[in-house]
Parts: sequence; C-alpha cells; structure tokens
Amino acid sequence: MSEHTHRSVMLAGPVGKLEALLWEVSRGGDETPAARMRFAAVVCHPHPLYGGTMHNKVVYRTAKTLHRLGLPVLRFNFRGVGLSAGSYDGGKGEQEDLHAALDFLGDRYPDSAQIVAGFSFGAWVGLRVGCRDPRVSALVGLGLPVGDVDASYLAECTKPKLLLSGDRDQYGPKEKWNAIISVLPEKVREATQLIFVHAADHFLAGHIDVAESEVSAWVKKQMNILEPGSSKGVALE
Repeated sequence: MSEHTHRSVMLAGPVGKLEALLWEVSRGGDETPAARMRFAAVVCHPHPLYGGTMHNKVVYRTAKTLHRLGLPVLRFNFRGVGLSAGSYDGGKGEQEDLHAALDFLGDRYPDSAQIVAGFSFGAWVGLRVGCRDPRVSALVGLGLPVGDVDASYLAECTKPKLLLSGDRDQYGPKEKWNAIISVLPEKVREATQLIFVHAADHFLAGHIDVAESEVSAWVKKQMNILEPGSSKGVALE
C-alpha cells in the first residue's frame, strides 16, 4: 500500500514561484522511482477570490483518493494564493499556472500519463487546460459551475472525463448539465461520465465520501484502460 510522503515544493510559475505540495508514492519505506510511475495527478483548487486554496477540503480529499490508488499527486496554489507569486488573473493566468504544474510533473515523471482533477473554479481551469494539453490522459471535474461559466469547450474534448456534481448544486443546476450533455457529439458523450450526487450542494457537504468513491472507481477503471503517455483523445488546438 502507498504511504503519504508530503513534500513542500515551489514550482517555477509564469509570474514567479507557485507554492505546492507533492505526495510521492512509497512502498515499504522506499520511494518508488519516477521512471516506474504509470500515472501522476494534479488537483486544482476553487476560486482564489472566495477563499479557495490547495487546502480546500474537497481538493484534499480528492488528492487523498488519487494517492490511495498509487499515484503521486500534486496540489498547488494558483497565483496570488498563499505563498504563490502574482495576483488573480480571471482564469487566464491560472491556466498558465496549471501548465507550469504539468511541466513539473512531466519533468519528474517523464514516462507517466497525467490526470488532471479540479473542484469548482479549479474544475473549469483543469478541464480547459487538460482538454488541450497532449500530456493529459484523463480529467476529473467536481462541481464545475456550469451556471456561471462557459463550458462549450467540452463539446470538442474526446478525452475520458468524469464530471461530478451535487444534484442540488446552486452553481451547476442539474437542468443546465442535462442540456449540455444532450448536445454533445456522440464521440464526446461516449467519453464523458456525468454523475449527480444525491442531495449534495456545490460544496458536497456531508457527501464527500460518496464523491471519493465515485472518483476512485472511475480513475481506477481509466488506469486499467489507458496506456501511459497516451491521451486516448484529441488535444484541442
């Protein structure tokens, strides 16, 4: 079984250092060599202007779930959050920050397929970047606020993705989700799994364990399907 080995790191971001935490994977006290890692993951946090940080509960629990599957997991603070340099940039600069996090994972785990997960604002950033970046093989979006953001890019993303939302999410109405899914091209719809967590709000309060279970099952399935280093989908231009 993998063990938690926390490591504080500072990533080389586009406007300065980005504060991050890396959970390595060890077995029997020995760190697993990077070359042997089949998958690595990064988890993005919610909106910086509303208290979102890499220590957010949903982000932490999602990272913990991925780590239990034997993946090294990186969490980081977007620009202007915690010890990260810079200031909030409306989502544009934050996408560049995620690219920097993917660069770090790519350098450390050069033979690994990358999985991007995110919660709320972090889901919006993660999905936008992950759909385009050829290093990313699979995507997990929790609480994507489709009631407030443009999610039209999903219609062109054929990479496997899990979209999870509370069925009482005030920022991601169920009817909006159903409308989005209903018009997806067949190939995209086949690669997309939408799960509603019963009686859960945007923050999944009291239902995070259900979300953990769904994420774990879905990612484990993808790990059995995907070949490391292959996105199994089309990277958007």
